[in-house]
Amino acid sequence: MITFRLNCRGKILDLSARTYVMGVINCTPDSFYSGSRTLDASAAVERALQMVEEGADILDIGGESSRPGADPVPEDEEIRRILPVIETLVQKVDVPISIDTIKSGVARRTFEAGTHILNDISALRSDPLIPEVAAQYQAPVVLMHIKGKPKDMQVNPHYDDVVAEISGYFEERIAYATSHGINRENIILDPGIGFGKRLQDNYEIIRRLGEFSKLECPILVGPSRKSFIGRVLNLPPEECGEGTLAAVAAAILNGAHILRVHDVKAAKRASLIADRIAGKTSEIAS
Repeated sequence: MITFRLNCRGKILDLSARTYVMGVINCTPDSFYSGSRTLDASAAVERALQMVEEGADILDIGGESSRPGADPVPEDEEIRRILPVIETLVQKVDVPISIDTIKSGVARRTFEAGTHILNDISALRSDPLIPEVAAQYQAPVVLMHIKGKPKDMQVNPHYDDVVAEISGYFEERIAYATSHGINRENIILDPGIGFGKRLQDNYEIIRRLGEFSKLECPILVGPSRKSFIGRVLNLPPEECGEGTLAAVAAAILNGAHILRVHDVKAAKRASLIADRIAGKTSEIAS
């Protein structure tokens, strides 16, 4: 088994010991799940503090929705939405904070404020300056697979072999990142559940998640309340909590290291059991 110890600007995460839960904080008015939207900075901080109490290992803060069909947000507006939240949280929590952005200017401002991880859904393709920022701050980087952009990613996506194509994409993106000064051990891979994928692609990705292990990077999976669950259950995102937990457990058993979720308490409990089944050294509740 490969050992993954992630250095988040001084905060060390042993991703080989157990599964880590990343809590989602959306400082947006238009995220696909209504329960995750927090336009008010104080409400976002309160939600984040609650997630930490519930066991969140990482907080992921975003100010631009990436739901299907979403329009881009100007850089100054994105910064306005998230910077007060981040500036408060770095003083109040000990867990690493991730910035969910594709913009170098946003990344730089938040790293200056104390964030620890860059979560780039474009895998460093949207802004040629963003690798330089991540390299400068020696921050871990999440490289996510997406076909197209949020505005058009769900317009007839097609794959002959979805896992093979994503693997090839990752190989190219890893090479790009390392050639721009990002350390290989700082790279996390996210296959992009729901991002330019057909219904069956999402299930195949989770089922074959172990095939990404050949890339020798930790794997992040974000299945939380997405339409691949809702379409099978015929339910809106607000009623897809149980389906999310099934996806979380399956992802862990197939090799996920980090789960990005809206419902931290439930996912944390599910991960403790799934980790035991998977044979990981997991925490035991007292």
